Parts: sequence; structure tokens; C-alpha cells
Amino acid sequence: MAVLHTIKAWLYENLLTDEQNDFTARVSAERSLSVRDICESAVERGGADINAAAMEHAVDLFHKEMAYRLCDGFSVNTGWYNASIHIKGVFASPAEAFDPGKHTVAVEFRQGAELNRELGMVGVDIQGKAESGFFIAELLDLRTRSVNDQLTPGRNAKISGGKLKVAGTDPSCGVYFVNEADGTRVKVDDVDIVENQNAHLFIVIPALASGTYRLEVITQYTGTTGKFLKAPRTAVFDRLLTVA
Repeated sequence: MAVLHTIKAWLYENLLTDEQNDFTARVSAERSLSVRDICESAVERGGADINAAAMEHAVDLFHKEMAYRLCDGFSVNTGWYNASIHIKGVFASPAEAFDPGKHTVAVEFRQGAELNRELGMVGVDIQGKAESGFFIAELLDLRTRSVNDQLTPGRNAKISGGKLKVAGTDPSCGVYFVNEADGTRVKVDDVDIVENQNAHLFIVIPALASGTYRLEVITQYTGTTGKFLKAPRTAVFDRLLTVA
């Protein structure tokens, strides 16, 4: 199939194996697009026959109704993706009732046939090995065991990656959750960085309002005790995280 899209990716050391010379590819993410951005693109690039505002309104109505029906227990197949509701958590016996303290209800999305067809037209341009090795690879919400998806305010999360240790004298150093809607930045209190290591951080997720967030780690860490970078640098996670 012909290449219609091209994405750029950098290679990072694979922290999940003991091999010294294997790498994983991480997409060099473009900026996050809103529903309005997509609708405007559909009109300007795709030649949609309705205006962007009308399309955005229709999309919002669709998402609201889809969420309502998913919460009734239905699954949804749009052709582009499949969505279904699941219960997470362990039940100790057949008689145990659902307990919001132990169990959660979540929606899972899987790519559908139409999206698979589009993905078949993606070419990947490997840029080479990333120089800094400073990156966020994964966030695990320890309350729900959700990976790169949900956030549970007030509960613990594990952030994995490379050269993540929060260190330095600049007051901006720390872990942040940035609200995608309005740009509000919420910093994790220093005392809530429970474990502060090169390859992982354990944090207490702050009291975030419902919404979608991007994770950032800012540090002057160099890998050498007592030596800091002159200026802090920032790792931005390329996955959006959600507080329900």
C-alpha cells in the first residue's frame, strides 16, 4: 500500500530488557489537536461540506450520546474504533458485591478496520538514537492499574523513563500535570514525590479536576551527584491522561 503519512521517531534505550544494544522507537509527537482543530482541518484540507462549528457541535452531540450508551452497557463500533465498558479489580468470592473502593468501571478503545487501513499507509522515519536519554516512557496509575490512560487524584502513580530524577536548584524543577483545555499547571508537591530515581518516580497524584492532562517532568539532573545542568530541561509525555 502506498505511503500517505510519515511520522518521525527517535530510538531510546530499551529499559525492559538486559540487552545493552537494543532500543525502542518513540514517536516525535506533534502538538495535540482539539475537536475544533480536527473540524477545521476537515473543512480546509478534507473539503467537508459543512462548516467547522457545525461539525464540532455534531461531534460533541455524538460523544455525549456515545458516553451515555456506553454507560448503559452497550459497546460501540464506529468502524474507526471499538469502545466497550469494563470492570477492573479483583472479586474475592462469587458473593462479593461491586465496591468502588476496590473496583472501577472504565472504557476501553481499540482501533477498528478503517483506522487499521489508514495505519497501513504510514511510513516511519527513524531519526536515530536520542542523545539525552531523558524521556517519559509510561505512567501507571496504581489505584486502577491503568497504563497511560487514567489518573486517580490522591492515589499513587509510577512514572517510568530515563534520567527522570527531579534534582536541581531551579524552582521550576518538579513534576507537573498540565490541563489540555486551559493550560493550568498543577505541580506535584515535593513531599509527594515518594521515590525519586533515574528510571522511575513514585508520586501522589494531586487533587486534579476532571479533564485531560499532559504530564511533564522538569529537572537539572545530569546523572552525577552534586552536578546539575545550568538550565532545567523538560520531558513531556506524548500520551494524554484523563481524570474522570
